Amino acid sequence: MTDEAGEETVEQDEESDPIEDLDTRVAELEKELQYSAAEMVNVRQRAARERSEALRYGGMSIALRMLPLVDSLEKALEAANGDDSNALSEGVRLTLEGAKSALEAEGVSQIEVESSFDPTMMEAIATVPAPEGSGPGSVIEVIEVGYMYHDRVLRAARVIVAEGE
Repeated sequence: MTDEAGEETVEQDEESDPIEDLDTRVAELEKELQYSAAEMVNVRQRAARERSEALRYGGMSIALRMLPLVDSLEKALEAANGDDSNALSEGVRLTLEGAKSALEAEGVSQIEVESSFDPTMMEAIATVPAPEGSGPGSVIEVIEVGYMYHDRVLRAARVIVAEGE
């Protein structure tokens, strides 16, 4: 009888093992399903974010190509101001205003250079001894205006900075 009882116990253990194995496997598959569902949510969010950024920053290259045109118009206007040719000066000024207005409508804005150097928006192309009233790290002169495209630097402002002692 002990043998039969022992055999019955073994048979019951063998019968419960497949059920436990299946329960374990079901738990593993449920966990994998949850991970897959979470991954799908992440993929959708990332795709939406990338699509939004592509729409927002898609015109960045055209804006970057327009900046030298704006620079040239500004220099032409400065040169024309010394002459008596008011018509030329006025034409260049209106063209420059139109170009700047078009860029602003697309999200391009000029970087306002503060008194202290900001490496996230400026490029120091030279350093000079600090003049009276200026501390080290202060911007002495703006060589080339910088621009932002929405919240990104399109072109850093090129500046001359006062050096420390």
